[in-house]
Amino acid sequence: MNSINPDTLKTKQHFQILDGLRGIAAVCVVIFHFAECIIFDYSKLFIGHGFLAVDFFFCLSGFVIAYAYDQRLEQMGIWHFLKRRLIRLHPLVIIGAILGLLGFLFDPFSIAAQTYSIGKIALLFLSTVFLIPLPIMEDRYFNLFGLNAPAWSLFWEYIANITYVFVLYKINRRYLPALLLISAIGLIYVAYTSGNLAGGWSGDNFWQGSARISYSFLAGLFIYRSNWILKNRLGFLGLSILLIGAFIAPHFSFNWLTELLIVLIYFPLLVSLGAGATISKGKTICKFLGDISYPLYMTHYWALWIFAGYLNTYKPDSTQLTFVVIGGVIFLILFAYLIMILYDKPVRKYLINRK
Repeated sequence: MNSINPDTLKTKQHFQILDGLRGIAAVCVVIFHFAECIIFDYSKLFIGHGFLAVDFFFCLSGFVIAYAYDQRLEQMGIWHFLKRRLIRLHPLVIIGAILGLLGFLFDPFSIAAQTYSIGKIALLFLSTVFLIPLPIMEDRYFNLFGLNAPAWSLFWEYIANITYVFVLYKINRRYLPALLLISAIGLIYVAYTSGNLAGGWSGDNFWQGSARISYSFLAGLFIYRSNWILKNRLGFLGLSILLIGAFIAPHFSFNWLTELLIVLIYFPLLVSLGAGATISKGKTICKFLGDISYPLYMTHYWALWIFAGYLNTYKPDSTQLTFVVIGGVIFLILFAYLIMILYDKPVRKYLINRK
């Protein structure tokens, strides 16, 4: 997940609607994670395609990276680029690992932590901090990063950033369609053989993450370099409705094909439309949503494990669940805002000033 930093790109256009859409996608991810704790069968969820928000993030990332660095990287240099990306992304990786550790140790509804040795817990924590996949937690479905499950997509985000600076930055635009085709074939294979595009987060579907990041990141890169920015008057509200529509689309017998078309065509189209849309109202909400999107994504999952334990312990009825989920989503948004204000922004400012 990336945001366009107006402090470093003062002379360039700022895509406020894309910021807002990224925030909408992050909120949808949180709602989806609550929902899958209640009903694990995605076909029965009202937001059963919510996990595809990650593919939207990947596509946005490719567009934003190209927009921010294609004309600046040669002057900036590889090392400076990597330091900027590390400063932008890693403080929240660290705080996500810390929150995940605290949630694991002090979960009021689970004693799982008592079955782990101190050494194993320390190893899990370090692997999450340094984004080293370690799918050894059977009680957490062998997540690549058991203490903060969403970190799996940041692992692939780092891979994409490294590939960009050493390879993709130097590739001429006319070769991108060939790379897109190859990555699309890989994505088609994953969707068809798995029946969905939900993989990449666990030990048994690890390599599916490479197919998801490859296509969507390249698609975003291609949109920017080809200037496929579609002018429109849909505005933030219209595009938000279209984005949410992808997450709540009904499941069909050919579900894999639905998800494939959303990722292959629909999300790149939304990025093009978002980049070309004008905004007159809603700038404040777009900024807020854009600002909290990454903190929300990286700091919400500790609460989901506690919520799952609460479900198993108390088995609340649907009315109680409705209030708990709505309250939980609001709480996590406010919590992410506090993390951003009190931790993320000050840490990044400190690190930038020390460069």
